[in-house]
Amino acid sequence: MDDKRIVELFFERDEQALTETKEKYSRYLHRVAHNILQNQQDAEECVNDTYLRAWNAIPPHRPSRLAVFLGKITRRLALDRYAALTADKRGGGTQAAILEEWRDALPCGEGDPSDDLAVREALERFLHRLPAEQRRVFVLRYWYGDTVKEIAAARDSTESRIKMMLSRIRGQL
Repeated sequence: MDDKRIVELFFERDEQALTETKEKYSRYLHRVAHNILQNQQDAEECVNDTYLRAWNAIPPHRPSRLAVFLGKITRRLALDRYAALTADKRGGGTQAAILEEWRDALPCGEGDPSDDLAVREALERFLHRLPAEQRRVFVLRYWYGDTVKEIAAARDSTESRIKMMLSRIRGQL
């Protein structure tokens, strides 16, 4: 089923919207949550919470790109859960490394820099100027939370090349 029809089902308050959303996007949403949390159960809870948030947000919101809308909800839920789980024990995981890289590139305080509207708009302008390959690597690392090893494997590259590319992108940023 296409996204426009799924959104219409949400507006009709038809529970089939949730079934169709789950069928179409559960793997994608689980990947987003799991890459941040590194825990199957926590990721599954975030994905389930995403469906509830989407149900409550549509209507009145009418997303033009359902995948992006759902991914953003999932990412926010996963980051919030990650912050709660690591409040007492900083460091260690992939997400801690990613947030540390963010802080080095964008000195904008605690948390996820993409929460700040001005930073988000500047990032969008910056990303549109990057070559496609660099933009893909940046998004895989800082949006999806993929490890450098995963990105290198997916891009048929070496880890050192990906690390260098990310370092240069952060330097340009």
